[in-house]
Amino acid sequence: METDLYVPAGRVAGVDEAGRGPLAGPVIAGAVILDPEKPIAGLRDSKCLSASRRDELYDQIRERALAWAVGRAEVEEIDRINILQATMLAMRRAVEALQPFADHALIDGNRCPDLSCTAQAIIKGDSKVQAISAASIVAKVTRDREMIELDRCYPGYGLAQHKGYPSKAHIEALESLGVTPVHRRSYAPVRRIIERGGV
Repeated sequence: METDLYVPAGRVAGVDEAGRGPLAGPVIAGAVILDPEKPIAGLRDSKCLSASRRDELYDQIRERALAWAVGRAEVEEIDRINILQATMLAMRRAVEALQPFADHALIDGNRCPDLSCTAQAIIKGDSKVQAISAASIVAKVTRDREMIELDRCYPGYGLAQHKGYPSKAHIEALESLGVTPVHRRSYAPVRRIIERGGV
């Protein structure tokens, strides 16, 4: 799975996010430093795994990784600084929360957040680098579980099912029930409903 990337020696963290596209909820980033003495079989992009398999791997990552951490940016931050900058902020928070600290970070995507360690962006890194795959699993499981909790707080929107993504059912619920505090008001589908008086 690992590519021919040059990676400096030391503790290397994989970093990925979940939740850039949804209309509701935070964006969550995961950062993981794997322990070569405790390998984890089956790590791959979280989107390619079933929910039950993600849960299994999530538990293994928490048990076997040298370090793991979660960072987040809230809906208010997403609306204020835009989703790209909020994603970078969540990633930075995740990496900075690692104990022990990372010497180098491998970031899924085409750009890196401002970090205190060196960093390298890898397009489709979640399918190329195990540490990034692990980070994607941590981020997605964490966010999915939070959306299930938010569904209990805001029933009727189907957040537990679509996890905040702009499904037809979600848009219809927004139009009939209005916008909640956990919806991203800067996103066009939500903004249009607000402009029509559906606050």
